[in-house]
Amino acid sequence: MDGNGRWAQRRFRPRVFGHIRGSSKIKPIVREANRLGVQALTLYAFSTENWSRPEAELSVLWRLLKKYLIREADELDRNNVRLRIIGESERLGSDVHAVLGPVVERLSKNTGLQLNFAVSYGSRREIARAARLFALDCMNGKRSPEDLAKNETLLNDYLWTSELGALSDVDLVIRTSGEKRVSNFLLWQAAYAEFVFTDVCWPDFTLEHLTAAIQEYSSRERRFGGVSAPATQNVWPNPVPQQN
Repeated sequence: MDGNGRWAQRRFRPRVFGHIRGSSKIKPIVREANRLGVQALTLYAFSTENWSRPEAELSVLWRLLKKYLIREADELDRNNVRLRIIGESERLGSDVHAVLGPVVERLSKNTGLQLNFAVSYGSRREIARAARLFALDCMNGKRSPEDLAKNETLLNDYLWTSELGALSDVDLVIRTSGEKRVSNFLLWQAAYAEFVFTDVCWPDFTLEHLTAAIQEYSSRERRFGGVSAPATQNVWPNPVPQQN
């Protein structure tokens, strides 16, 4: 969800104004993704590198996260959405945990859209952590290095996305704001993902932009290193409605 600060600065407003506007886009995008039958949606809300930002800006970001959780918990529950936080959640303040913990617990039994907030997340750190945990299991006799050599997917069990199971592999990454880089996001999980880059900053991202990105994804042929797929293969499980 990139471009909040630049969106605000172009309008000669404080960066936090962009974060406030950007936070208002989460609800309709989550609702539309659920309606379209998306099984898992991960929103990159805060990276490990973002901790270097000014304290005043961080304070606004945490207030917005708490506000979203409080306001949307009922609707998420009604729509059978499960919420997870991936990243270094232990670095979050006690005030954030006081709101976050009960909402995650409340939604933990839901079986619909798997909604993930990447908070204090960095993919390199995630992979390094997974390697360390695997090494510890090897030291304790639970695993051997040969296990990973035979089956690299074992590392999935040590990633922050492990609870997602088969849904941890990313199909589509949408990057807003015109930047064309992955910015340390789900590097392992997105090994065969399709990427859609848009010049639109996140505060201006609409349902039409989401649908257009999914339609573009649906038109691509995903070979995963193999040969061309049959022409009749349907890569998007649910028809995307035409826009007026």
